[in-house]
Amino acid sequence: MEKYLMINGRKVLFDNEKNILEVIKRGGVELPTFCYHSELSVHGSCRLCMVEVKGRGILAACSTPPESGMEIKTNTEQIINIRKIIVELLLASHDRECTTCAKSESCKLQTLARRLGIESIRFKNILHKEQKDVSTYALIREPNKCVLCGDCVRFCDEIQSIGALGFANRGSQSVVCPGFGKELESSECVYCGQCARVCPTGAIVPKSEINYIWKALSNTNKKVVIAIAPAVRASIGEVFGLGGENGTKVAGKVVTALKDMGFYKVFDISFTADMTIVEEANEFLRRIEKNDNIPMFTSCCPAWVKFVEQYYPDFIKHLSTCRSPQGMYGSIARRIMPEILTIPKEDLVVVSVMPCTAKKYEARRPQLAKDGVIDIDYVLTTQELAMMIGEAGYRFNELEPSAFDMPLGFKTGGGVIFGNSGGVTEAVLRNVVDTKFDGVNEAEQFSLVRGEAGVREVKINLGSRELKIAVVYGLKNARKILRDVEADKTRYDFVEVMACPGGCVGGAGQPVYTDLTVRKKRAKVLYENDKTMELHKPKDNPYVQKLYKDYLGEPGSKKAHEYLHTSYKYKKRFKETLEISDSVENNNIKVNVCFGNNCTTKGSKEILKHIVNFVEQENRKDKVDIIASICLEKCSKGPNIKVAGKTIEHCTTKAAEEAIRAELEKL
Repeated sequence: MEKYLMINGRKVLFDNEKNILEVIKRGGVELPTFCYHSELSVHGSCRLCMVEVKGRGILAACSTPPESGMEIKTNTEQIINIRKIIVELLLASHDRECTTCAKSESCKLQTLARRLGIESIRFKNILHKEQKDVSTYALIREPNKCVLCGDCVRFCDEIQSIGALGFANRGSQSVVCPGFGKELESSECVYCGQCARVCPTGAIVPKSEINYIWKALSNTNKKVVIAIAPAVRASIGEVFGLGGENGTKVAGKVVTALKDMGFYKVFDISFTADMTIVEEANEFLRRIEKNDNIPMFTSCCPAWVKFVEQYYPDFIKHLSTCRSPQGMYGSIARRIMPEILTIPKEDLVVVSVMPCTAKKYEARRPQLAKDGVIDIDYVLTTQELAMMIGEAGYRFNELEPSAFDMPLGFKTGGGVIFGNSGGVTEAVLRNVVDTKFDGVNEAEQFSLVRGEAGVREVKINLGSRELKIAVVYGLKNARKILRDVEADKTRYDFVEVMACPGGCVGGAGQPVYTDLTVRKKRAKVLYENDKTMELHKPKDNPYVQKLYKDYLGEPGSKKAHEYLHTSYKYKKRFKETLEISDSVENNNIKVNVCFGNNCTTKGSKEILKHIVNFVEQENRKDKVDIIASICLEKCSKGPNIKVAGKTIEHCTTKAAEEAIRAELEKL
C-alpha cells in the first residue's frame, strides 16, 4: 500500500523518510531551516520549518513523523508572517556587519532575510557585543553572529564525540561557547572545523591568512612557493560554477592563476602524498614483520592525531610516524628546494593550500620545525584560494590550464586519491602488494576499501597473510574502533582514520555544502583522475625515486626519518585541579585522584566515590584533603592516585583505602 502526503494540494509519495520535512523536500519544496542537518539529530529550536497540518495546527516539520494521508500547507499567510518574525528577532540580536563577514556569500540568515522579503526590522537591537575568539590558528569564533541553532554543538558531540562547544546560560543570555566560557584554544577542540562547515552564519569560520600571502608576494626579496592538496582540485571549481568538472583541468587553471599572482613555483601535494605512501608502506611492512605496535594507524589527519594525543595516549605508539603529505612538503621545500632552486633559505616562503582547517594547526606543531623555524609559513584553505582568485579579478573559467612545476609536480594516481576516505589505505595496499605479494589482482582487491559508510572493515588475503583493515571517518567512529582494539589487539592490522566525513573532500576548508551528494561528486572526481594517470603506485613515481637517490637514501633510512617522519606526545586536556574537600589544610593528608581520560575509563570515578565514603565513615574529613587532578601522567598504568605524595598505579578501591588508612595511623 502506497504512503503519501498531500502537500499544497499535490500528492507526494514517501517511503522511509523520518520526518515530513524530508518528504516536503522530496516534493520540490525547500523549507527554511537553521537547526536541521540530515547528518545530525533533530533539534527543533529554530521553528522556521513550521507547516500547517490539517486537523493538528502548526507543527515543526523537522520533528513531525509522516503519516499517510496528512494534508499539509507550507506557505500560508500566517506561517510566512511567523517566519519573518523569527528572522527579524534573530537579526535584532545579531551583528549585522554582513558586507565584511567571511560567510557573507553563504550565510543562511542573509539568504533567508532576502527570501522572506525582509526590508526592515521592527524590533529594537539588543545585541550585547562579546569579544571575538581568535585564540587558535585554525578557527575564529564570533559569538555576536551566533543564532543558537546548535548545529556546531551537535556535530562536535554526535559526529566527533568531543563536545568542545555547548550551551550556557538561559533565556536572552544563552550562548554557545567552549566549556567554562574559555577560549577555543583552551578547550578540547581538535580544529577539524566541521563546526564552521555546519554553522549557518559567520559565528565560526576558518581563520584567514590571505593578507600575509599578499604581503609576501609583494616583497621582491622573497620567492613564494605553493603546493595544492589533492582534494582542492575536486572542489574549487564549485565556486566558479565548474563543480564536478575534470579535476585535472581545474587544477591547471588554478596553477595559471597562482603563477599570474606572482607565486614562484606551484607544486602538487599529491607528490608528497606519494612520498607519504612510500614511507608508510615501508613502515607498515616493518611493523608486520616484527609484530611491532600493530595495528598501525594512519597519521595524515592532524585532527585525528590531536584526538589520540588528548584522549588515547596509550595508542600514540600505534600512530604511523610518517609526516602527513603537507608535513613532508614543508620539510622538502624548506630543506631541499633551496638547493634545487638555488634560492637562499631565508628568502623562501612556503605556502600550502589544503581542504582542512586543522592543517593550519598542524603547520605550527613544534615537531614540524627545525631550529625554531617552521617548515610551512602559511596555510590557505580552498575557500581562501577561491577568495584570492576573486580578489585578483581573474575570470577563472576563461583561464588556460598550466602544468605544475617539477619536481614536486609529478604524481601518481595513488597520491591523488589521498583526498578520499579509503584513499590512503588503497594507495598503501598498491605499494605493499607490489612490494611483498606478487601476482595479486589489485583491481579486485583494493576497490573493497572504497565506500561511503563511516566504518568499513575488509580482509584481504595476500599470500599466506590475511590483512585485517578498517577505514574510518568521524572521530566518534574512531573512538569506537579504539575501544574495539583495546578489547582485542589482533582485530586489525591497519586502520585509516580521517576526522571529516568522507575524508578530505569533506574538509571544513572546502566550499560550504549542505547537500551530501556533493561529497560523492568530489570523491568521484579524484577516482576519475586516478584512472587517467600513467602511474598508479606511488613507488613508481620517478621524481620520488630521484629525490630518494639524491637526498634521502632508501625508504625508512636515517635521512628519510630525519626529513619525513615526526613524533607525537600526550597533550594534557586540562591543567586545573578540583578540590573535593570542604577545606584544604597544609598539614592534612593529600589524596589526588587522576581524572585523565585513561584513568576515568579505567575506574577513577568509582575510586573517588569510595574514598569520599571511606573518609566520611571514619569521621576523618578534617584530616584528609581529596583532590581531583588532571593528570598524573602515568596513563598506561591507570587508574592512578597519589596518597601523601606516593603514586599508586593500577589502583583499586581496596588499595586506595589501605594507603589512606596507613597514613591516618601515622597521625
